[in-house]
Amino acid sequence: MGTTPVIKPAASARVDVADVQGLVRFGYAKLTEARYLLLQVRDAAAARKWCGDVNVGTAEYQATAPKTALHIAFSAPGLRELGVSAEVITGFSAEFQSGLARDPSRSRRLGDTGGNAPASWDWGSPDTEPHVLVMLFAQAGRLAEYSAQVQNEEFRATFTVIHDLETSNLDGYEPFGFQDGISQPQLDWERKHDPSGDKVTYSNVVALGEFVLGYPNEYGKYTERPLLDASAPGTGVLPFAEDQPEKRDLGRNGTYLVIRQLEQDVRGFWQWVERAAKENGIDRDTLAAAMVGRTTEGQPLVGLSKEAIPGVDDKPNEAPNRFTFDSDPEGVRCPFGSHIRRANPRNVDLPGRPGWLLPRLLRMLSLTRRIFREDITATTRFHRVLRRGREYGPALTVEQALRPSAGDDSRRGIHFICINANILRQFEFVQNAWMMGTKFDGLSEESDPLLGNRAAVGSCPYTGNFSLPREGAPPREIGGLPEFITVRGGGYFFLPGLRALQYISGSTTSSRKGI
Repeated sequence: MGTTPVIKPAASARVDVADVQGLVRFGYAKLTEARYLLLQVRDAAAARKWCGDVNVGTAEYQATAPKTALHIAFSAPGLRELGVSAEVITGFSAEFQSGLARDPSRSRRLGDTGGNAPASWDWGSPDTEPHVLVMLFAQAGRLAEYSAQVQNEEFRATFTVIHDLETSNLDGYEPFGFQDGISQPQLDWERKHDPSGDKVTYSNVVALGEFVLGYPNEYGKYTERPLLDASAPGTGVLPFAEDQPEKRDLGRNGTYLVIRQLEQDVRGFWQWVERAAKENGIDRDTLAAAMVGRTTEGQPLVGLSKEAIPGVDDKPNEAPNRFTFDSDPEGVRCPFGSHIRRANPRNVDLPGRPGWLLPRLLRMLSLTRRIFREDITATTRFHRVLRRGREYGPALTVEQALRPSAGDDSRRGIHFICINANILRQFEFVQNAWMMGTKFDGLSEESDPLLGNRAAVGSCPYTGNFSLPREGAPPREIGGLPEFITVRGGGYFFLPGLRALQYISGSTTSSRKGI
């Protein structure tokens, strides 16, 4: 599991949000311009100095939104290039150390095969793996000036920009035309959430340790991370570990960041949906919504829940997240294979919500009558991710997508970014078991209708189907889904706390007087 036993901290123990990079807490919705600089280190000493001086945004509450923000993360080769010792790096997770693209087995599990294989990527393959990821955010009209200020002469002498990922502002919609960024977990910054015991009610509140290293996760344990001897050189800037108070904690207030450039074939998607809908006697928008699980305006097909869901405020902008799939056990309204069911099944530890001891015991012993699919999906609370990505490329309406391209070869897609404290149990599990998995929720011969790569999986040669359950009738099977998304790059990074950034830079104090 990659965890160490929990030591319950004092009730007054607070999170030092000034030591957490702000990206973990804020999506920067008002900073509508962004770009991601993928760097390789040219001069290690200069790079350490730059990292020690640069002004990084923190998770501290600000009454007024900043005009700009900068965040920085490192790959495992990047940490080595900056002089972090091999002994220290071995304390990070195995997934981070090996990277996203270096293990063929990992590529197969994640669906990075065929046209999605790392050998075809624009960046992030073993030969083009970045050392450093610098993320810039700015208010509308300010990014060009801010980017030029960051990428000054000193910066250009220190780093080589191997790729510059630009973003777009599509007003809350992703390139296929669906409202995006609706469903996000609520992090327990106040540390009031108790993860112990079986959960029989879905909650959007998730233990802080699922997203920030150095705190208990949903298992009530601390995820392993580099813990250093307090007497080791340079460790005095680091906080002590809660679970091993004699050790300095390099991971504390940091996390892992996964980035993947996902190019979307918007024309291919809507033109296929148009044809498939006509062939099957279905309304085009109805079929598209079934594949996603929401309407283009973000309304869940199951409808909103009348019950209060912990961690979801009853506000107009958050209402589309106030639902579970309990009211649609047969998947008639929202198909089992839809994207939102796969991305967040919203299930609980004990299906059926048995409140009394005897029903709960019977449920645990599998002695009760259940819906077939109830126990097929793993419990959601152990596999949440926090998304922080942005779109890229120009907008394309459905009507435009249905017409010939007329020479428009613009690339469109999402720079998918997620934050998680355990890459294997969170991002990789969701991608492998839920998105690429052909057996999700008792299905067969189908992967995620948007993200699936349609490649044969083991003894299952067909993965290009999509089924629409029907009440009192066999599911309607729609076949021949092509690939709508192509992976163009990706990587695993460590997003350190600010004191860990001091350690990495070799600083014993932090002036933070730079950009």
